[in-house]
Amino acid sequence: MAVATASTSLYFASPTHQKPSIRTQLSPPSLILHRLISSHRPLLQSRRSVPPPTASAVEAVQDLSAASKKPPLLPFRVGHGFDLHRLEPGLPLIIGGVDIPHDRGCDAHSDGDVLLHCVVDAILGALGLPDIGQIFPDTDPRWRGARSSVFMREAVRLMHEAGYELGNLDATLILQKPKLSPHKEAIRANLCEMLGADPSVVNLKAKTHEKVDSLGENRSVAAHTVVLLMRK
Repeated sequence: MAVATASTSLYFASPTHQKPSIRTQLSPPSLILHRLISSHRPLLQSRRSVPPPTASAVEAVQDLSAASKKPPLLPFRVGHGFDLHRLEPGLPLIIGGVDIPHDRGCDAHSDGDVLLHCVVDAILGALGLPDIGQIFPDTDPRWRGARSSVFMREAVRLMHEAGYELGNLDATLILQKPKLSPHKEAIRANLCEMLGADPSVVNLKAKTHEKVDSLGENRSVAAHTVVLLMRK
């Protein structure tokens, strides 16, 4: 019994015996892991000391990444546009490039053509481009009082440049007054001419707002447009 005690208590019985190192206490798998961590500790510490990338470096990488990505060549693209303008007395009311007789007109930086603005936004959206307010900002004096046909020509040019043509267009005008029935065909014909499209693919609807909110109270006019662009 004494021999067993001496054998199991050898470490405590020898006053001159030094405590074994961690390597002698670890099992072979643990020893391997310990060596691996020890060998990589300087590398880990150096990684912690690396400063974060500057904002300019991040922007440069993002710009390079964006430049290397080409937009996918989709067989078709769909875009939606919406616009609303406040109506004020004494201003001209222009819808789809057609002057509409009314005692109020759109208060806007350009001519305030709510339909053409809406169509332009739909085309730009389908192409994945910035909206009309970014391309033709109202802070730019060049567009003060400009005819919206200028914006349409640029949107159509961008559409063809990207390799697309109009598949079809469906637009809805919302205004309480005046009635647009007498002007719908003239507006549609004007749209077809600007888009270079057959009348069979351009649809135009007009709705009142049942005298609800600013649209129904003849204080504003709005439009929604959906376009389908087909690859040439």
